[in-house]
Amino acid sequence: MNTFVAELVGTALLVLLGDGVVAGVVLSKSKAQNSGWIVITTGWGLAVALAVYAVGRVSGAHINPAVTLGLAAVGRFPWTRVPAYLAAQFLGALLGAALVWLSYLAHWVETPDPALKLVAFCTAPAVRRAGANLITEIIGAFVLVFGVLALGSYKPANDSGLTPLLVGVLVWSIGLSLGGPTGYAINPARDLAPRIAHALLPIPGKGGSDWGYAWIPVVGPVIGGILGAALYVRLFPA
Repeated sequence: MNTFVAELVGTALLVLLGDGVVAGVVLSKSKAQNSGWIVITTGWGLAVALAVYAVGRVSGAHINPAVTLGLAAVGRFPWTRVPAYLAAQFLGALLGAALVWLSYLAHWVETPDPALKLVAFCTAPAVRRAGANLITEIIGAFVLVFGVLALGSYKPANDSGLTPLLVGVLVWSIGLSLGGPTGYAINPARDLAPRIAHALLPIPGKGGSDWGYAWIPVVGPVIGGILGAALYVRLFPA
């Protein structure tokens, strides 16, 4: 139960602060409006770092089904615990998205563009080409899980507790370098659960939730996460 709650809380924090920075940048009359991609990627990196610091000692802070499935696929996490972790991650992401909606409650009606309301919850491609978008998400999640395993294996003699911050830097780097084509979901829970929240919440003038694209930020990160974990343990076996 403790690990379930930790994954739920960690993923909720991740989405609250991650989608929160996107909402701040894209929604009309926000004080952060139009502050740009650097602000968004920095906000997401800090969100990851805080979430890992908050719950890492309890659950390992997977906060991402791609991480959980990648670790399980290479024997670094028991399959019996996977369903509970995935459920906690999706529920946490749904909660985080609902809190973003509440935090920006006055701004939804002020924002005329439905597409901007949607990207405050989930990702959308800059150029809509399913194959290319899928490849981008695979590569991003590959780098994420490979990098997480590398950082987790680095244990200096005097552990200063920097690993969660470095995981945030890793996500920041992925966003800056690889996030342009698709918005770098690299996390099925982070994208699908807020997309569901967008569909369910009473957001004025919100338009559709782009379900035709929704499979890409789910399937791509899972493939990339498994491949990243597999290559890491192949190159650097424990």
